[in-house]
Amino acid sequence: MIFKRKRETPVFEATVSELEGAVAARDVDRTSRAFAAVMNGVQSASDAERVLAGPRLAALLPAFPPIGPRPMLATAAGFCVERGADPVACGEPILGSVHQDLLDALEFARRWTATGPAEEELPEPDEKIIDDALLARIGGDVYEATRLALAWCSVDEWQPPALAVLCRSAEVRRRHASAILPACRDLAALERHDLKCLAYALAVLDDEPLVVLHRPTGTGYEVRIGGIGDNFQLHTLLAHVLVGGGHVPGTTPSAQSVRLATDPEPAVGRSQTIVTGAFELLAPDGRRIWNEGLPDDIPVVEGRRLLVLDEPTYQRSWNADRFFPHLPGTIELARVLTAEETRIWFARTSPGDGIFLPS
Repeated sequence: MIFKRKRETPVFEATVSELEGAVAARDVDRTSRAFAAVMNGVQSASDAERVLAGPRLAALLPAFPPIGPRPMLATAAGFCVERGADPVACGEPILGSVHQDLLDALEFARRWTATGPAEEELPEPDEKIIDDALLARIGGDVYEATRLALAWCSVDEWQPPALAVLCRSAEVRRRHASAILPACRDLAALERHDLKCLAYALAVLDDEPLVVLHRPTGTGYEVRIGGIGDNFQLHTLLAHVLVGGGHVPGTTPSAQSVRLATDPEPAVGRSQTIVTGAFELLAPDGRRIWNEGLPDDIPVVEGRRLLVLDEPTYQRSWNADRFFPHLPGTIELARVLTAEETRIWFARTSPGDGIFLPS
């Protein structure tokens, strides 16, 4: 009789199982040891193991000690997403934790400001500031004050795992981004955390209709965009479909620059490809829409984002690499507006503030 050898559980799977058991048992020492083993093991695990481990690690976040190294656990789950784990399965626990820490950091700032001199600046987000005096100032019990202080000091560390899921799934962005973006922007406005990447990722538009008016020719277009990280990328793709499509005059971007903006596979390293601007991007009231900004900056008028293109006031050029390497942009010319539709949309702009209606 031939006996089959019992299949052994892969080492990293067993390591993750040990962490799950330790967290479920609320055993601090065991959790600490298992967590260290997971952080060491995730680097050497195979991609197949990471695919399975990612959702399990992310699922531990809600039960993981709030004053423990939760951002590091999220980073391990995010690393697994980068190696193929399901971003949708990992998205809710990661982004739910991100949202809570943003809110906790804002609460820390509120309490700090409420208990000190009006001219006193908020502290730098460094765990070295956490001492008995600071915890007493924040108020509440020591555990709560520690949680808020740690959130203030570690919120930047949540960006890599958040970006891992946000940049790999439109479904994740659809479900979670709009709820988190206000807290992210509020905290960034305090100017103690660099949250630009997180804010940009949360503001990405997907399957978004956009009305585009080209003032020099008096023509209008409806396009649909998605996954565009900034207005440099938007500018490139608008020139691709409108100039490259023969609808308006201007400088057509190169095929390489369009590929860099849209290819599902990110460029390896930084390219030397340059794009020359074809337009001036304007809001309906004539204000400039900066290339450094976001498609989300384009105002909504009558239920549609409305963008006006004019002749560039000076020549601009930029590197064609996209802001988020792992997030390909999409653009589709849905239709050319009729002359009457175009006239109606132009009537919703503001002459005298930089925009003039076509004759």
